[in-house]
Amino acid sequence: MLNSLRSIVQEVNAARDLKSALDIIVTRVKSTMGTQVCSVYLRDESEHFLLMATDGLNLDAVGQVRLSPDEGLVGYVAVREEPINLEKATDHPKYQYFAETGEERFSSFLGVPIIHHRQVLGVLVVQQGERRRFDEGEEAFLVTMSAQLAGVIAHAEATGALERMGAAATEARFKGVAGAPGVAIGKAVVMTPAADLRGVPFQTCEDIDEEISFFHRCLQLARDDIKALGLQLTDRLNQQEQALFDAYLAMLDDASLGGEVVERIKEGVAATYAWSEVILTHERNFASMTDSYLRERAADVRDLGRRVLSYLQEQVQQCRVIPDDAILVGEELTASMLGEVPKERLAGLVSVQGSSNSHVAILARAMGIPTVMGAVDLPFTQVDGRELIVDGYRGSIYTDPGATLRKHYEEICAEERELIKGLEALKKLPCETLDHHRVPLWVNTGLMADVVRSLERGAEGVGLYRTEIPFLLRDRFPSEEEQRIIYREQLEAFAPHTVTMRTLDVGGDKSLPYFPIDEDNPFLGWRGIRVTLDHPEIFLAQVRAMLKASEGLNNLRIMLPMISSVTELDAAKTLVYRAYHELLEEGHRIEIPPIGVMVEVPSAVYQARELAARADFLSVGSNDLTQYLLAVDRNNARVADLYHAFHPAVLRALQSVVNDGHSQGTSVGICGEMAGDPGAAILLMAMGFDVLSMNATNLPKVKSVIRGITLEQAENLLDEVMLLPDAESVTRTLEKALQDAGVTGLLRPGGAD
Repeated sequence: MLNSLRSIVQEVNAARDLKSALDIIVTRVKSTMGTQVCSVYLRDESEHFLLMATDGLNLDAVGQVRLSPDEGLVGYVAVREEPINLEKATDHPKYQYFAETGEERFSSFLGVPIIHHRQVLGVLVVQQGERRRFDEGEEAFLVTMSAQLAGVIAHAEATGALERMGAAATEARFKGVAGAPGVAIGKAVVMTPAADLRGVPFQTCEDIDEEISFFHRCLQLARDDIKALGLQLTDRLNQQEQALFDAYLAMLDDASLGGEVVERIKEGVAATYAWSEVILTHERNFASMTDSYLRERAADVRDLGRRVLSYLQEQVQQCRVIPDDAILVGEELTASMLGEVPKERLAGLVSVQGSSNSHVAILARAMGIPTVMGAVDLPFTQVDGRELIVDGYRGSIYTDPGATLRKHYEEICAEERELIKGLEALKKLPCETLDHHRVPLWVNTGLMADVVRSLERGAEGVGLYRTEIPFLLRDRFPSEEEQRIIYREQLEAFAPHTVTMRTLDVGGDKSLPYFPIDEDNPFLGWRGIRVTLDHPEIFLAQVRAMLKASEGLNNLRIMLPMISSVTELDAAKTLVYRAYHELLEEGHRIEIPPIGVMVEVPSAVYQARELAARADFLSVGSNDLTQYLLAVDRNNARVADLYHAFHPAVLRALQSVVNDGHSQGTSVGICGEMAGDPGAAILLMAMGFDVLSMNATNLPKVKSVIRGITLEQAENLLDEVMLLPDAESVTRTLEKALQDAGVTGLLRPGGAD
């Protein structure tokens, strides 16, 4: 059955819409299992289960039979969230007869839930006339089929909800990973790489005749290209190979691909989308063929598709108008795509792929653009031109928002604008509590764009300068001198304030295009200090550049990422001192800077005392530490709900690091996203962290919260939350305490959940 399962999943993936997908499922599952009935019931907006497709029951019942969760065997399967396998369904107390279906002829029943992200989407059912219990193999097949199809059905449902043709737009929500804080309301502008057949946004056309003429003009340009290429290669190809160009030309005729596209255009679909749709259908058809020669023709179809698409897109791009409130949406947004839109028109970003540590997310935070990354279930090609709400706090995207939801987020935006105005007055005031406890607020930087924003917000230093950014922006390793110039700019901009430069931190989800690290489990693999200790030539060049850049300023600190043992720290310090002595011998007048450790893995937590005895400072990277403690990939939208910095285990680990660091007389800071959360900052201050380092955008909010509370209040609050059993309890307690203190407006705005 494994081959059948693969084949069914492939067919369903190729379906144009949800109805087609469901029809394929019931027909193919019925045939594969040799049953008399296969049906799919899906949960609707009213939480009822609607018969959406069947092969074996009365077709008139489709879309008519609706069951509540406490009705019938289908509802029973959904409530129990496990298979129900019955030899005689009518004997079960939950059996309920629906005359419309004609199911009285069938005795045996096997139903399995369709579950996606812990939510029951529906129920997949097979039925048989004779009394028999489906065997273990059949039950296992149907369970496996349900699990395989859950994501496909969820995606098809989402796409259907956004379908423009013949249906009114409906509000829908999609989940991702928070990339940059803030809320944006605007129009979606789908961005795709050139000639990417799978990334063409769905668009309609108003003038069908003009669209057909436009399509034919582009086809002719492609024909001319193919003919010219064939002539150029006449002397190098044999007759059989030359025939390939004739085949390409034949496929473009109205009797072939061109004709199919024209038919779709006549239905009101734009030429670019119609072309991509037709090409992808033919590519899938060829790819699924058993004959190897025909299967390889899929590559020919794909190549032809890209050639024509490039002409179609080139013409469309010249006429594209960017709205004033543009929200860029793409499968994988890049910095160059951001550059195509004037900054004053860029309201928000949404990327289907990528993480909160992706370059585009870092850039968005520096620019203050609300961003959601990793929105894997968003059918991004369907949203071009639609109104979107981007909630960069919770990682949510809403399409076609209704009046109530829109009003809710407009109020949040208004509050934010008023809040920013009020916070501007805090720039020159010290960050201290009502009882005069001083808390230095530093910033995390990576681009020169961060510098101006940070200084405008009153930053007192840099707790994390991401040196990998200049590496990511090049197609080769930057030279020692190139690095020195970049580092000097940062050090001079913040002088005399301290700048903490983290040595190259690649690996995990940060891979250099010219130094790829391909691993099955990159977060537990070759990353951070592990890479640079294995390549001392890279490490030494970077440290030398840092030391030379600090000459005459002496405001540098060097921080080592991903340290998991004292051995790694000792090895790295040896290399730093080697670089220092080399530069002294070369005549440079420099001082050895403080050398610190990033605490971001559990082993560093438990060896914090030993690390603190050898280091000049410790700095907790709360993002990675949280994901390693909770075994949750923080960039994975599917488990985002399990990632919570207020988890009791995280809070206890943070307190332990502070205590152990201070026991050795070593300063302890924190430079993860947690430090920029106004509520979390209260707890971190109470724990005794010496420095909080955050994105410049959050600095005024954190300062305002700290200035509105006493240290004693913060310490009492910390004592209370450290006894709580879960993150939800901590969050509720923290919110109530801040409300009582009158600082609720500074908390991170919530979504409309």
